[in-house]
Amino acid sequence: MIHVLVADDSEIVRRGLSDILSSADDIHVVDQAWDGRSAVDAARRLRPDVALLDIRMPGMDGIAATRELQALPDPPRVLILTMFAEDEYVDEAVSAGASGFLLKDTPPEELLRSVRLVAAGKSTLDPSVTGRVMEQLAQHAVRLTTREQRALDSLTAREREILGLIGRGMSNADIGKELHASEGTVKNQVSRILSKIGADNRVQAARLAYRAGMERST
Repeated sequence: MIHVLVADDSEIVRRGLSDILSSADDIHVVDQAWDGRSAVDAARRLRPDVALLDIRMPGMDGIAATRELQALPDPPRVLILTMFAEDEYVDEAVSAGASGFLLKDTPPEELLRSVRLVAAGKSTLDPSVTGRVMEQLAQHAVRLTTREQRALDSLTAREREILGLIGRGMSNADIGKELHASEGTVKNQVSRILSKIGADNRVQAARLAYRAGMERST
C-alpha cells in the first residue's frame, strides 16, 4: 500500500485529488494538509511514502515544505502540483528535492501512474507535462557552471544522446525503441549518466539537459 499526503490550500482541489487517489486499491491517503507547515507536521507524524504538494500555498509554500521534508529522517518522495503560469518555480522545486511535478489538470490515470512511479523510487517525466515546463524553465535558466560543463564534456556521444532524450521526457523503454537498444541496456546507461553529471534523479538530469539545450539536438 502506498501512503500519500495531499497538501493544497484549496479544499476542493484537496478533496478531488484525495478522491482520485483513494479510488486505487494500492493507494491510501493518510491525511490532507492546507499549507506547507501542516504538511510537514503531518509527514513527521504519519511518515507517508509520497507527499503531493501544491507549489503555491500561504505561509510555507510547496518549495519550502519540500526542503523541510527532505531533511526528515525518513523523507517522503515529493510530487509538486503546478500550473504553466508558475513554471518559474519548478527549478526551485527540483533543486529542493522534488521527484517530479504534475499539472493540476493532469488526468486521473496519469496522477495515479505518477504516484506509483515516485513511490517506487523513480521520477515522473511525462513529455506532455515536464517537456513544456522544462522548456519554459530553460528560457530563464542561468549559464552552466564550470562543473556542469565538465560533467557534460565527460559524456560519450551516446550518453549525450540519451541525456537529450531524457530531457524530452522519454522513459527507458521509449529511449530503447528510439535507439534500438534493450530497456536494460538503457537503464544501465542512464545510471552511468546520472553518476557522471551528479544528478540524483531523472528530473535533475532533464533540467540540466534543457539548460544545455541538449533536448533540441536529439
